Amino acid sequence: QVQLVESGGGLVQAGGSLRLSCAASGSIFSSNSMGWYRQVPGKQRELVAIITFDDSANYADFAKGRFTISRDNAKNTVSLQMNSLKPEDTGVYYCNLGWEWGRDEYDYWGQGTQVTVSS
Repeated sequence: QVQLVESGGGLVQAGGSLRLSCAASGSIFSSNSMGWYRQVPGKQRELVAIITFDDSANYADFAKGRFTISRDNAKNTVSLQMNSLKPEDTGVYYCNLGWEWGRDEYDYWGQGTQVTVSS
């Protein structure tokens, strides 16, 4: 079983910063990708940022220049530093962990953490 536990969400004023963290536990394949997704009101869940086991990162356009994803492979954690937050960043942020093994795909999600940015 794999579990993801997120922390760090909360309420912040526009222009402020938050740092989200996610800790994974269980039977985890080392060559995995970890990422953050979000669901903002009225929209489908979308990718925020993703980082591979060898630290290759990709960001959604709205996250570039404001958000930074990082990971610690020894601790199976991933973090998302969010700066210059905007009200439209308000939503539920989900941690994701996934890998492929042969033809099988493994995909795990955290419970989500609320981020609210006030104007």
